[in-house]
Amino acid sequence: MEAEAHAVLQGSAEITVNMAGIVEMIDTFDRPAKSFAVGAYAGAGAYADGFEDKPGKRVPKAGVYAAAGVGYASAEWSIFEAKAKGPNASAGAGASLSSLSARAFARAEVASASASAGPIKAKVGLAVDTGVGIGASGLEAQVLGTGFTIGPTLRISLLGNGFELNLV
Repeated sequence: MEAEAHAVLQGSAEITVNMAGIVEMIDTFDRPAKSFAVGAYAGAGAYADGFEDKPGKRVPKAGVYAAAGVGYASAEWSIFEAKAKGPNASAGAGASLSSLSARAFARAEVASASASAGPIKAKVGLAVDTGVGIGASGLEAQVLGTGFTIGPTLRISLLGNGFELNLV
């Protein structure tokens, strides 16, 4: 599972490096450059990809999602990606072979900005997360930014503030 920052009425920031990001590089190394910016937006959909020799479709993954918000900008090229979002809400469920995980979540966010380069990811924002996940890195549960992760990394969070112990 990918680690993320969580907060309730507080700002938070996190930088992560994970093995799933290395596998995702196989999926994105030849991704063409693309960028966009929108004001108000809403959308929903489903996806099922895998084993196609196209960027973003090599590693098997499937899921459903819905999102709505005001202000969204994104840019991507090869293994690099950057996003900024204004107030928004989203929900989804999915499974991915790259992280050997399944996850269901809901999020309400005041604002966020993120950037990634392969397995290195950074995110800062103000959000409330609720969801569950299970995968090779353990079991995760969050309700309004309060919850736990049990696996090679033990994490306890209370209202978006947390303590983490890496056992490996």
